[in-house]
Amino acid sequence: MREKLRAIIESKAWEYTIISIIALNAITLGIETSQTVQQHYGPILRTLDDIVVGIYVVEISLRVYAYGLRFFRGAWNLFDFIIVSIALVPTTGPAAILRSLRILRILRLISVVPSLRRVIGGLVLALPGMGSIMLLLSLVYYVFSVMATQLYGETFPEWFGTIGASAYSLFQIMTLEGWSDAIVRPVMDVYPNAWMFFIPFILTTALTVLNLFIGVIVAAMEEEHEKEMEEHHHYVRMEASEIMKELRTLRQDVAKLRRNRKASHKQKVEMT
Repeated sequence: MREKLRAIIESKAWEYTIISIIALNAITLGIETSQTVQQHYGPILRTLDDIVVGIYVVEISLRVYAYGLRFFRGAWNLFDFIIVSIALVPTTGPAAILRSLRILRILRLISVVPSLRRVIGGLVLALPGMGSIMLLLSLVYYVFSVMATQLYGETFPEWFGTIGASAYSLFQIMTLEGWSDAIVRPVMDVYPNAWMFFIPFILTTALTVLNLFIGVIVAAMEEEHEKEMEEHHHYVRMEASEIMKELRTLRQDVAKLRRNRKASHKQKVEMT
């Protein structure tokens, strides 16, 4: 019974059904924010929301029954369980503040869609490398902040009067959001050679270091994909091994039946 249920839960039809329900729930939660819609269709939306929560509870219950205690060993399963548990909290009375947390149900798409799981897994794997890059970026940032304060602090105290102000201004420059007209050009009107400071800063931070972030994340996602493919191949090999064992057993049974049949036929011949 549990094996059949697991086969159903792991099927593509089940996956697409759950994805459709989550998408429908996301749409209804967004529609509920409209006061006009609430006035005309509030009861219908609440009923639909209760039905969706009921489906979530049934789905989680079936998965717990199908996998037993193994269900709680999976991180994504625990994530789903917590999200569904939050959905069961009453949205009236003292717990009404938790009503806004209903939108967290949409995050279940991450656990349901394999490609999204790979993205999150890749980000988690990239954290150590990202930490090293963050340290490097912080050092570069601090050096340029001190230099900017010393070079331009007296003339432009609003932008570079302190290390904190310099760091904030340099962050605006790093994001390339109006950096030229808002900060750099006014500074260059007073210090024509200021480009020798700002261009290396942009090349170092906005282009080089941030591209390192992208490279680390992409490499981690590739590693996560390879790990997933390896697990899939291992599963396929295990399935093939089980099939071969069953085939060998069947061959032995067939051979045994043939021997028994020959022996029975021989006995009949001898009796005649």
